[in-house]
Amino acid sequence: MSQNCAQRHSAGDTPEEQQRAAADAETPSKPAEDERIVVLGLRGFPNVQGGVESHCNQIYPRLSRLRRREITVLARKSYMPASADLGDGLKVKPIWSVRNKHLEALLHTFLGILVAVLGENPELIHLHAIGPGLFTPLAKLFGKRVVVTHHGKDYDRPKWNRFAKVVLRLGEALAVRFADRVIVVSRSAAADLKQRFPRRADRIVFIPNGATQLPLDPNPQATLARFGLRRGDFVLSVGRLEPSKGFHDLIAAHRKAATGRKLVIAGGADHADAYSRTLQAEAGDDVVFTGMLAPAELRTLYSNAALFVLASSHEGLPIAALEAVACGAPVVLSDIQPNLDVDLPGLHYFPVGNIEALAAKLTAPAEAFRAPQSMLARYDWDRVAEETDAIYCKAMARP
Repeated sequence: MSQNCAQRHSAGDTPEEQQRAAADAETPSKPAEDERIVVLGLRGFPNVQGGVESHCNQIYPRLSRLRRREITVLARKSYMPASADLGDGLKVKPIWSVRNKHLEALLHTFLGILVAVLGENPELIHLHAIGPGLFTPLAKLFGKRVVVTHHGKDYDRPKWNRFAKVVLRLGEALAVRFADRVIVVSRSAAADLKQRFPRRADRIVFIPNGATQLPLDPNPQATLARFGLRRGDFVLSVGRLEPSKGFHDLIAAHRKAATGRKLVIAGGADHADAYSRTLQAEAGDDVVFTGMLAPAELRTLYSNAALFVLASSHEGLPIAALEAVACGAPVVLSDIQPNLDVDLPGLHYFPVGNIEALAAKLTAPAEAFRAPQSMLARYDWDRVAEETDAIYCKAMARP
């Protein structure tokens, strides 16, 4: 274990180790060198949409403040054209990758590992998502400690063809087989991995996402007016425009419910494709596509929506749903397992893909779907960062 980690986590050592630590403390020693960590697998942050990006935007500033570290996030240049020094040893450096939904994550991760090894010389490489997890053995081949965060079963996304799904399953298997630790954001997914990979169960750790406290909008009325919205008179959904988010089902249910409210879809498409074009072309005048919004603008929509709906067929652990609860919005979710992991009462859920059931939720009194704020205690980003910090220390421990 690095001296930096040992200094912070000595409270959990055995009595013998605590005695040795006390003896060592009496002997002057040189300050611990900063730990070097490289992060890969995401598009970048801040101000880049996506669940992985939101997760990283919350934990890395916190991790960099917990102890002396040099954390370098290698972002994709098409999303983050310029480097950013975020303070406390946290830097975002863009490197080139092709902008293609099938290739960009894999190519960027491969190049990023080479850049990390040749230019950054980190103790640890943190890979996000199971696609980038495909390159866990490469990072290990270079002698690096590796942590992989499993953000969801991406091979279940409808946008991927059969070959892509095989590659993603292989990435998941290689990540679990070779990583020093695997963090999983969904409780059910963590249990599933431990069952499928029993010999690696002790390396698999469940750490959920947190509920982001979004900044206040300095002019919320202007944000509402920009999209022609009134408080309590619209239904909101948030996410990238892709099939797994179920926006097509939500639009169909909204049309069937005919409540007179507007439907607001906040988010854009990373890659203009047939799905996003068809979605926008076939939506009626009462459907508003805002594109990607600033966090403060998003808070205004959450806080003023009659109802927040997530109709997804795939999630990791839905950050947007946690944000909605934190902003006080009534919440309705599809009944896929990652959404059930949020652990709301049963009335908040509808069968995924069931337009009739979703339409019934849209016509029901929205106040029935307001979630208790007390549930957010389980989803604390400070705790997420502290638990991730402990995983880093275990991963960097030397036998």
